[in-house]
Amino acid sequence: MERFRTARLTASAPAANSNAPVPEPSIPASFNATGGPRCDAGTVLRCLIVDDNASFLDAATNLLEREGLDVVGVASTADGALQQADELRPDLVLLDIVLGTESGFDVSRRLSEAYPETTVILVSTHAEADFADLIADAPVAGFVSKSDLSGVAVLKLASETRGT
Repeated sequence: MERFRTARLTASAPAANSNAPVPEPSIPASFNATGGPRCDAGTVLRCLIVDDNASFLDAATNLLEREGLDVVGVASTADGALQQADELRPDLVLLDIVLGTESGFDVSRRLSEAYPETTVILVSTHAEADFADLIADAPVAGFVSKSDLSGVAVLKLASETRGT
């Protein structure tokens, strides 16, 4: 049994020689009419992305905004993350596990203490198994691999945490 939540979206594949189409992953009912994720209050999720890689920040921002999230800010350091969280009060923070020489786990603790209403989701290029015990002990909603990042994956973890 998993000790933490991980967003995995899979569609069942057709039989080997089948011409049947692969079904699309189901989209949660809490998505808005344009496909964008909504939080329990019915408003679009406001997201802060924290990562020390500028290319990832740009790519993740573009992807999540196309999928309906409102990326209200980005940060590349622990101090930047806390400052942005204080100023913007996002619904959710996507937080890289490794922020250069800083630990995303330390940042997640600081965020959860200062902003308990904010959902934190860890992201990384590393395999989740590399950090499984630390993820399980962190005050976060779960983990999403950077290669699996999507609005659906984010909303799935956020809605499980918010109980919607």
